[in-house]
Parts: sequence; C-alpha cells; structure tokens
Amino acid sequence: MTSRLFAPIEIGGMVFDNRIAVAPMCQYSADDGSATDWHIQHWMNLALSGAGMVTVEATGVERRGRITHGCLGIYSDDNEATIGRGIAAARRVAPAGTRFGIQLAHAGRKASTQRPWEGGGPLTEHEDPWPTIAPSAIAFADKWHVPKAMDHHDIRRVTDAFVAAAKRAERAGFDFVELHGAHGYLMHEFLSPLSNKREDEYGGPLENRMRFILDIARAVRAALPARMMLGARLSASDWVEGGFVPEEAVQVARALKAEGVAYICSSSGGNSPHQKIPTGPGYQVHFAELIRREAGIATRAVGLIDDPLQAEAIIAGEKADFVALARAMLADPRWPWRAAAMLGARFHAPVQYQRSVGTMEHWGKAQAAREKSGAA
Repeated sequence: MTSRLFAPIEIGGMVFDNRIAVAPMCQYSADDGSATDWHIQHWMNLALSGAGMVTVEATGVERRGRITHGCLGIYSDDNEATIGRGIAAARRVAPAGTRFGIQLAHAGRKASTQRPWEGGGPLTEHEDPWPTIAPSAIAFADKWHVPKAMDHHDIRRVTDAFVAAAKRAERAGFDFVELHGAHGYLMHEFLSPLSNKREDEYGGPLENRMRFILDIARAVRAALPARMMLGARLSASDWVEGGFVPEEAVQVARALKAEGVAYICSSSGGNSPHQKIPTGPGYQVHFAELIRREAGIATRAVGLIDDPLQAEAIIAGEKADFVALARAMLADPRWPWRAAAMLGARFHAPVQYQRSVGTMEHWGKAQAAREKSGAA
C-alpha cells in the first residue's frame, strides 16, 4: 500500500512532495532580531530532514513585537539579510522541492519576556524591558506588564508592519508566509474574549474580534505575489470557560479562506494561565479535522505527534492535510527518513549520507515490527 504521508499535495498553487511539515519553533538565539550561526545550522539541519514544508520560527514584524530579546525579527535590513543568507544555505542542502516559509508574528501583551531558560516571565526593570501593546489593557497574568490598549493608529501601524515584513520575506527567498494567530500572541488576543474587551469595531461579537486578523491577511495577501502561498496558525480553543472556542475558529478559518489564506495550522491554548489542556499524542488533531471539514480549507495537525504510524493514520483518515512536528524534529532531525523506512516509502538522503540508508531502513523495519507485535 502506498503511504499517504508521503503522497504529494498541491495547496495554494504550490506542490509539496509529502505531508510532513516542520512546525515553527522559537530558538531565542537572534541578535536584535537578526539570525545567527545557530539559525544557519538549525535551518540546514531541518532542510536535510526531507520534510516537504519547513516553517521558520515566529518572527517579529517589529522590535517590540518580539517575545524575548533573543527572538527572530524581520523589521530591519540586517534582519532581512541574515535571514536570507540562512535560508539560501538551507536550500543548498535541501532535497529539490522543499518549500520554506516564515511565520510572521507580534507577541502583543506576551512580549518583553525572558527566554525560557532564564525563567520565561516578564522582563524586570534591570533586564531592559519594553512597553507592550494589546487589544485591551489586560495583563496576561499576575505581575506581568499591563499592555497599552491599542488605538486605531497602533492598529494601522502594526498592520503596515506585517505588510513590510511580508515583503522582506519575499526578498529573503521564502516560498510562503504564515500569520501567527495562536498561542496568546497579538492576533489571538484580538480573537479571544478573554483578552479583548474593546467596545469599538474590533471588539465584542466575533465579527468584530476577527477584524484585525482579517485586515492583516487581506493586506499581506495583496502585498505578496500570487506564487507565494499565505497560511495562518490559529489556537482553536483557549481551554478556558468564556474563551475562544472551536466553533469560532471554524468561522475565522472560513473568513481567512475568503481572503486568500490557503491553510490553517490548528493549534490551541496560550492565552491564559488558567487553561486546562488535556495533552497527549495528537491531542489537537480533532481541531484540524473540524476546521478542514467545516471550513473547507486545508489544515495542518500539530501537537505531540511523534509516531510515524499515527502520522500516517491522520493523513489516511483525512483528518488533516499535513502533520507538523516540532519536538520530534528536534529530537530526531531525520524523522521523515525513519517514517519512510517504516511505511515503505522512498526517501532521498544526500549523497554524502547515502551509506546511512541501510541503517535507517533496518531501524525502520525493526520499529515497524515492534509496533505490529504490540498491536497484536
């Protein structure tokens, strides 16, 4: 039987060689937004994986839109140049047909924080903090910075920043752009009634709460050439009573599709410290399935997916069009090779690594046998 995980797919006018995506993963290793040697080795490593879709981490569209001092940005000429050099290097080692994208983001009220290994909380007065913005002046959690409620000038300025960042992404050599509307960052903050208490045309009913992300999607789509695909990541649930819910995510996905968005990466959570998430392998797949079915748009399933057989079942069961891996790719950057070996699909190792193919096939067959034995 032919593996569905390794079947090609066309979305947004772009062909992908397989259904495996590298999810965007913050590295917190940039220098005033500019990519460093760490990013070059990281992107080249992911490029070698054989995943059809590689998405670069959440990248700030303005300096104060970064999560931490170490977050990647694309708001300056130096940012653009260093990212462009890194992506060019990744392309040189990637299999032909690999598609590279960048996730454009603004952290909103969750900006100005420490790197995770430094604590992850809000920056103290001795750590060079900066003012944050949000739809409403509501802090993310106790003892966090209270953001400034954005006025209409702020909304226009941030929208323009997304457009400028998208144009920089085009010049840097990306194939597609993804808008970050998840995990409690600015666009998600507008979507969620937990963080959006506005009384103007950007607050209240969902029609108003989704106006900000739709404005940005429309402006970015118009600024990009038709050959570049546009996607979006949504948190389909806040996992908090009174928060953003999956049925609303479906409506937002429909509206984004109408604005030219080609796919939705279906994640969840991140907008409240009170969230109660029942995590486990594939715990968010049902969101991708719901949005795919009800909104009629391609979806990417993400969330603790690390078993090739599970990934195959997700695609074969038409629950999503792609599976996206993050932690699994950090732990095993050759995960797609191993998955191909398990599922009987072909994979293309670079000539320098050809002598590893037999070893990978042996590992894959052994794992498949263990899985089959366990299932029996």
